[in-house]
Amino acid sequence: MRRIPSFSSALVFPVVLAAVLAASPHTTTAQPNTVANPICPVEKVFYNPGNGEDIVVPDGYKVEVFARNLNFPTGIAFQGNKHNFQVFVLESGTGLPGRCNNNAAIAGGVFNPDNPFTPGLVILDKQGHRVAGQIGKPEPGGDGFQPDGPAIGLAFENGFDGGTLFASDSNQGVRGAPGDGNNTSRIVTINLRNGRVRPFITGLPTGDHPTETLEIKHGWIYWSQGSATNSGVTGHDNGGGGNQHEIACQRITLSSNLFPATPGTDGHQTSGYSNHNVRRPGAVVPAFEDATGPGICTGAILRARIHSPNPKATIEPFSWGYRNPFGIRFAPEDHALKGGLLVSENGEDERGARPTNNSPDRLHLAKQNHDGTPDYHGWPDRFGFLDSTQAVFNPVGGPADDNPALDVGKTVRPVLAFPPQAITAPLAIEPANVAAVGLDFAPNSFVTGIVRRGAAFVSREGDFGFSKSNGTPEAGHDIELVNFSRPNEPLQLQQSRFAFNCPQADQVVVPGRAPECVGESEQAFVAQLRGINRPITAMFGPDGNLYLVDYGAVRDFGQADPESQFLDPADAPLVQIPGTGVIWKVSRK
Repeated sequence: MRRIPSFSSALVFPVVLAAVLAASPHTTTAQPNTVANPICPVEKVFYNPGNGEDIVVPDGYKVEVFARNLNFPTGIAFQGNKHNFQVFVLESGTGLPGRCNNNAAIAGGVFNPDNPFTPGLVILDKQGHRVAGQIGKPEPGGDGFQPDGPAIGLAFENGFDGGTLFASDSNQGVRGAPGDGNNTSRIVTINLRNGRVRPFITGLPTGDHPTETLEIKHGWIYWSQGSATNSGVTGHDNGGGGNQHEIACQRITLSSNLFPATPGTDGHQTSGYSNHNVRRPGAVVPAFEDATGPGICTGAILRARIHSPNPKATIEPFSWGYRNPFGIRFAPEDHALKGGLLVSENGEDERGARPTNNSPDRLHLAKQNHDGTPDYHGWPDRFGFLDSTQAVFNPVGGPADDNPALDVGKTVRPVLAFPPQAITAPLAIEPANVAAVGLDFAPNSFVTGIVRRGAAFVSREGDFGFSKSNGTPEAGHDIELVNFSRPNEPLQLQQSRFAFNCPQADQVVVPGRAPECVGESEQAFVAQLRGINRPITAMFGPDGNLYLVDYGAVRDFGQADPESQFLDPADAPLVQIPGTGVIWKVSRK
């Protein structure tokens, strides 16, 4: 459990940061109802968070806006105690592919300190008023965050007690977004006295997913290292095929399969864990092949010692066999998980050289084996509890497939000849394309009604339009409640929607039950609601309240929600809308 310290003068920042004071996000001026992408102004969205009136939460809780008008916020950290604390919010930068997200197209270029498509850190007080920022914006000579992003993870060494502030960033956006090359992910430190960003570990993998969220325990820094590809194969969706391949954490043997199963007009076929258009069926691939150092691999939870003179030399895989292990958080020691590391994993998309339909997201318990090797969770050939070859995963054809006309209905064949060790099954699965991302465990002060002691809350970002909707009502763009059995009882999980969008008049709240909606539940900009768009991180603050980091509005292919589709086909695949990020606060009444 985090210790809550007394408030100290260390939170009073010097003049160098005071010089960048900004207006309060709680200004009384009316919020505009329409916001456009500045590079592609035709791409407009509805934006009016109000005070979250169209977000339904269970009996005994309330939701409100803590901060608004942010640029793609992802990470959050707190320093102080329940009486006096500050909130640190990481704005991520470009991150997603699409011509409308080009940070170089903003007047003044990537070194413009007001560029919404470059990363930076914002500091808020306990009321959500901005007291400093942006800190760490890219500067000539390499100072600051890397301009192309995304910056995602944020964590203090000593939790609410502060200490060194760590962040993760990259210079190659996800899902094939442009950037400055492979292996550009890194972990950095942020000096809050002078605003300097300094490398801590560099040369970490990039690609489909970079280095993401951070967790610190007992002198180790842990991080989620996402997969370099969508489903184990470097396809055209990975920088046109130029992004790096997957890196195994243990020695593996590849299957004889090449992907796509039938080559398209360019004739390209690729083995898993290989560069694009490289065929090596049946090859034995060593651990850490082509990594910048030992211990570095993809689709894994990695860790390194914080106080080593060379932290990179201490990197080791803690757990692997994930597609995109985004959220990581250690459970309390007196929890049903016995202090274990809970992991949220994003399932595979319908895109690339090995497109996959209906793949679920997953929740896992990550552990090292007794011999110090990482446990293995089955990816890229196990999607939840089922092998990839199950017909439910067969592609149906989508706009992001490498070879949509020829791969429709074909079996998603294995990448590996056999798993490198016994597979650890997930604790639970989530709906397809729900994008389960950040997570945190509730303090006892938050427990009431349907929320039990030890409950976890999972922020679910929602789909990116590569596949059809996952159901009616559509799951995602919400917060999920996960209740656990009591310690020393047989492990059980109960999952329910805790907070989601619903027109205020359609909300049904009954004591002792999860909230309901008699109408549609949709992301805010699509349904024109005062609510959530893309929740990334859920974290409890020193005051015991749950803070939800909402990335903001993104237009996409519109396969799940036609109203979310980009308005100009040339703007595919994704359009970020600056200034629509929100921090929501959920508290007990």
